[in-house]
Amino acid sequence: MAALGRTGDWRADLGEMAQVAWPVVLINVGLQAMGVVDTLMVGRLGGAAIAAVALGNFYFFSISVFGLGMLCALDPVVAQAVGAGDHEGAARGVQRGVLIALAISVVVMGVLMPGEWLLTSLEQPADVVGATAIYARSRIWGVIPFFLFSVMRQTLQAMGPVGPVIVAAVVANVVNALANWLLIYGHGGMPALGVEGSGFATALSSWVMAAVLAWLAWPRLRVMVVPWRAESVMWTPMWRMLRIGVPIGVQWFFESFAFGLTALFMGWMGTTALAGHEIALNMAALTFMVPLGVSGAAAAVVGRAIGRGDIAAARRDAVAAIACGVGFMCLSAVVFVAAPGWLASWYTDEGATVAIAVALIPLAGWFQVFDGLQAVTSGVLRGTGDTRIPAILHLVAFWGVGIPLGYYLGFHTTWRERGPWVGLVAGLAAAALLQSARVYRRLQSDIARVSIDH
Repeated sequence: MAALGRTGDWRADLGEMAQVAWPVVLINVGLQAMGVVDTLMVGRLGGAAIAAVALGNFYFFSISVFGLGMLCALDPVVAQAVGAGDHEGAARGVQRGVLIALAISVVVMGVLMPGEWLLTSLEQPADVVGATAIYARSRIWGVIPFFLFSVMRQTLQAMGPVGPVIVAAVVANVVNALANWLLIYGHGGMPALGVEGSGFATALSSWVMAAVLAWLAWPRLRVMVVPWRAESVMWTPMWRMLRIGVPIGVQWFFESFAFGLTALFMGWMGTTALAGHEIALNMAALTFMVPLGVSGAAAAVVGRAIGRGDIAAARRDAVAAIACGVGFMCLSAVVFVAAPGWLASWYTDEGATVAIAVALIPLAGWFQVFDGLQAVTSGVLRGTGDTRIPAILHLVAFWGVGIPLGYYLGFHTTWRERGPWVGLVAGLAAAALLQSARVYRRLQSDIARVSIDH
C-alpha cells in the first residue's frame, strides 16, 4: 500500500481523512447504539431476553443488509457526480435511490413476518424463538423510515456535509432509550411489553430519525428530489445503477449471513452459548462502526477525487483511510484482549453467560484488526465503482474459508463455542488480504467515472 501514497504529505492526508471520517463514524456508532441499548435494557429480564433481542437485531439486519448494500450504489454515483460538478446526474441518482428504498422496504417487511417458522426451522432454542419473532415483527413499523433515512444519509455523505445526520442519530438514541424504559418495564403508566416493547421503541426511533434528518437537511436535499426527473424512472439507467448496487448487497448479505450462521451454530449449542456469543458480538459490532464509518468516508472522498479526475488524490485518500480504520481497531483489540470479564459484566451477572462471553471476547479482539481492514478496503473499492470483484472475494473468504472452518472446529473438536469464532477470524483475514491486493491493483491506473445515464 505504501506505493500508492508516495506523493503528498502523509500527515496531512491522514488528518484530512480523519476530519472527514469522524462525523460518519459518529453516525454509525449512533445507529449501532440503538441495538446495544435494546440489548442492555432487557438485560434484567435474563439471558433468554438478551439472546432474543440480540438475535432479533441480527434477524432484522440480515434481512435488511442486502437493501442497505444496494443503496450504497449512491456512494460512487453521487460522489463522482459531485466531484465532476454534474448536479443533474447526482439528483437522478438520489431519486433512483428513493425508488429502490421503497421497493426494498416492502420486501423486508414481508420477510420479517414469519419469524417463528423461520427460527424454528433453523433449530434455535425454543425459549428464544417466540420472543425473537415478536421483536422482529415489532420492528416492521420502522422499516420504511429506516431505508429512507439511509438514502438521505448516503446522499449527504457523498455530498460532504453530514452534521444533520449526527443530530438525527443523537435524537433517535435519546428517544430509543426513553421509549425502551417506558415500554419494556411499563414505567410512566405504559404497558410492560418486555422484548416486544424494545422493538416498538426502535421502530419509533427510526421514524424520529428520518423526520429529524429530512427537516434539518431539506435545504440541501430539496434540490435533489424537486423537481422529480422523468429520467429517474427510466429502466436502462436504473438497471445500470442496480448493477453497481446489487453486488454490494450480495457482498454485505453473505458477510452478514456468515455472522448470522455463526449465531445459529451457537444456538445449536444452547441458550447460554447464544447469549454469551451475542454479548461478545454486540460489543464487536459497536467498535466495528468506526472502520465502517471510515469506509463510508473513503467511498465518498475517493469517489469525488475520481469524479474530478484526480487519481493521485484517490490513492492518498485510500492509504489514509486504511491507516485510520486499522489503527483504531488495533487499539480496540487491546481492550478486548485485556479486559473481557469487565466488558461482559456490563450486560449481565449470570455466571454461565459471562463465562462464555469471556472466552469469546478476546477472539473478537483479534478479528477486529482484519475486520477493520476489509471494511475500509471495501469502501475504497466502492468509491472507484468496483463492486463485482469484491463481492466474489467476500464469498471466497467467508464461505470458502471462514464458515467451513468454524463449523468443523465448533462441532468436531473440543473447541466448542470458540470454534465458530476462530472461523470468523480466518474468514475476515482472508477477505482483508484479498481486498487489499485488489485495492493496490485497482489504483495503479487511471479510473473512469461511473456512467449511469449515458
